[in-house]
Amino acid sequence: MRVAVDTGGTFTDFVAEAEGRLLTHKVPSTPGDPSQAILSGIKDLESQAGKKVKEVFHGTTVGTNAFLTRRGAKVVLLTTRGFEDVIFIGRQNRPELYNFMVEKPRPVVAKSRILGVNERVLADGTVETPLTQEELERIRNWVRKKNPEAVAICLLHAYLFPEHERQIREALSDLELHISLSSEVRPEFREFERTTTTLLNAYLAPVMERYVARLSRELPGRRIFIMQSNGGLMPAEAVAERAVMTLLSGPAGGVAGAVKLAQALGFNRILTFDMGGTSTDVSLCDQGPTYTREYELEGHPVALPLIDIHTIGAGGGSIAWFDPGGALRVGPQSAGADPGPACYARGGTRPTVTDANLFAGRLLPHRFLAGRMLLKLDLAERALVELTRNRGLTPEALALAILEIVNTNMEKALRKVSLERGYDPREFVLTAFGGAGGLHAAELAKRLNIPRVLIPKLSGVLSALGILTSEPRFDFSKGLSLKISPDYETLKKGFSELRARAESELRALGITKDLIFEEKVDLRYRGQSFEITVPFSPTFEEDFHREHERLYGYRLPDTPIEATALRLTIIQKRPPLEWPLFQGGQELRSIETTELLVSPQKRLRTPVYLWDELPVEAEVSGPALIIGDYTTVYLPEDFRAACDRYGNLHLYPA
Repeated sequence: MRVAVDTGGTFTDFVAEAEGRLLTHKVPSTPGDPSQAILSGIKDLESQAGKKVKEVFHGTTVGTNAFLTRRGAKVVLLTTRGFEDVIFIGRQNRPELYNFMVEKPRPVVAKSRILGVNERVLADGTVETPLTQEELERIRNWVRKKNPEAVAICLLHAYLFPEHERQIREALSDLELHISLSSEVRPEFREFERTTTTLLNAYLAPVMERYVARLSRELPGRRIFIMQSNGGLMPAEAVAERAVMTLLSGPAGGVAGAVKLAQALGFNRILTFDMGGTSTDVSLCDQGPTYTREYELEGHPVALPLIDIHTIGAGGGSIAWFDPGGALRVGPQSAGADPGPACYARGGTRPTVTDANLFAGRLLPHRFLAGRMLLKLDLAERALVELTRNRGLTPEALALAILEIVNTNMEKALRKVSLERGYDPREFVLTAFGGAGGLHAAELAKRLNIPRVLIPKLSGVLSALGILTSEPRFDFSKGLSLKISPDYETLKKGFSELRARAESELRALGITKDLIFEEKVDLRYRGQSFEITVPFSPTFEEDFHREHERLYGYRLPDTPIEATALRLTIIQKRPPLEWPLFQGGQELRSIETTELLVSPQKRLRTPVYLWDELPVEAEVSGPALIIGDYTTVYLPEDFRAACDRYGNLHLYPA
C-alpha cells in the first residue's frame, strides 16, 4: 500500500492506493508536531485496509511554518567582502509606492552573523584576491565562535567558478554543520537572488532534516518521499540539500492533482482554486502547471523553478473582525485546527467563515466530515451575535457579509493569476477543491463569468491525491559566461556536462531507471536584462525569436543572442493512476432539506443530496447542497450540476 499525506493548517489528509483501490482519510492536524497526525492516520488506514504501508509521499508545511515564524536554524552567511549587505539592500523595489510606513521583510540572519571573506574572483575567472590558508583559518574560528547549525556560502561569481566555495566547505567539514553552497543550490548569476535562495536553504535544512529523521524513525521500513514546490517528489534523504524546495510542498500537490484529473477529462486550461481551513491557493494552468523562478515569500526571493501559486489568508477558519475604522474584515488571521471555528466547540469564540456557512445553512451540523464531527450551530450563532453587539447588525446580515467579503478576497486572487497576466478566465475551467472549495466555487465562477466549474470527487483530499500521482522530479541548472558563443554544439557540450553531474547525484539516491530528460536554455538579446526560457533543440534560436515576438510583439533577428543558463529537468516516470469509476445511485432524490439564508430577512427551504447517491449523468438544479465525505458543494439558484462517470461534479449556469 502507498499512502500520500498532505498536512494542512486545520486537517491532515490521506489518500492510499492498495491493489488499485483508493482509500481516503482525514484527521485534525497537530501543529505542535505534525508527525503525530501522520502516524495516527497511517495507523487508521493500515487497520482499515489490512495492509502495511510501504511508501509514504508527504506534502509538508514544516519548512513554510519555520520560515514564517522565524524558527529556522541558527545560520551564518559567508560572502565576498563588500557584499555583506546584499540581502538587506535587495532590489529596492517598492511594492507600495506611496506607503510611508512600509516595513521591510524580517531578515533570517542578523548582520552580526554575516562575514565578508577576503577573496575575489572576477567574472572572467581571474583570481584577483586569492583565498589563503590564513583566511580559511580566520573563517573557521569565526564560525566556531558563532556556533551556528548551518552555514550559507555565497561568493561573487561562484556560479561560474566554485573553487573558493568548495575550499571553505572543506575547511569547515569537521564542524558537523549543514553547509549550503550557492554554486550547488543556484549556480546562476544575479547576486541578490542567489544569496537569498542559498541562505533560505541553509536556514531550513536542519529543521527539515530533523523532521524527516523523526518521521523515518516512527515509520521504519517505509520509503518516504517529500513533495517539492516544483510538483515532483524527492527521496527523504535528499531533503537537507533541497530544503528550500519544500516551501510550497502541499499546495503544489493540489495543482498537480487538479491538472492530471482535468487532462484526463479533456480540459487543458484550468484555474485551480484550493480553499482549505487556513488559506486559499490559486494557480493558472495552461496545458500544464505554470512555473516561475521569481517567487517571493515575504519579500525573500526563491529563485528556483516552482509552480506559480498565489496564496491568500482566506479559509474556513479565517476570523471575521472589525478594524479601528469600523470596516468588517475577514482573515488573514485563522482559528486553525485548535481552537478552530466557534462551531468546533474547542474553545474558539470568534466567528469564522465556517461559522458563517453553518449559520447560513450551507453546512449541516450533523453531516460535517460525513458525520465524523458534529458542529455546534448554537456556538456559531453566539459568536456572530457577540461580534454584532452594538453595531446595528443582525447575525444574518453579518453571516452574509462575511461570505461576501471572503468571496471578494478570493476573486481578487483569481484575477491576479488570470486577468492581470493577460488571460481571459472565461476560457478556463475553474477546478475547485479543498475542504471549503465547493462552498464558494459557483459564486466565484459567476463573478468572473467562468462557464464551467469542475469539483473533483475527491476534492476534499485532492492535494493528497495529487501527491500520490506525482513522480520524482529534479531540476538542475548551469550558469553560463556571456563570453560563450550560444551555438548549438557549444551548448550541447554544456548540457552533456550538466547531465553527467545530475545523473551522478541521482545514482546516489538510487534513482536510475525510467528517466525522462528535458533540456531548456535561457536566452536574451544582447543589452536586455531578462531572459526567455525555450526548449533546447537545433532550432533554439528561431524558437527564441518566435517566443519573443509572441510575448512582446516584435523580434530583432539582426541582434546577437546571449545564453545565460542551461536548465535540465529529470523526471522518473511511474505508472499512471487509474481513475476509479463512480457507482452512484439509481435515482435522484434528496435526503433532507436545509433552511438556506438567501437574504438577511429570508430563508429558503432547500434540498440536500448525498454525493455518493447521485446517479451518473444526473443533473441537480439549484439552489441545493450536495454533501460528500469531506466537502459540501453549494449550488446557487441560477446554477446546475451534473455528475460524470468518475463521480466529479460539473457546475454551470442554468
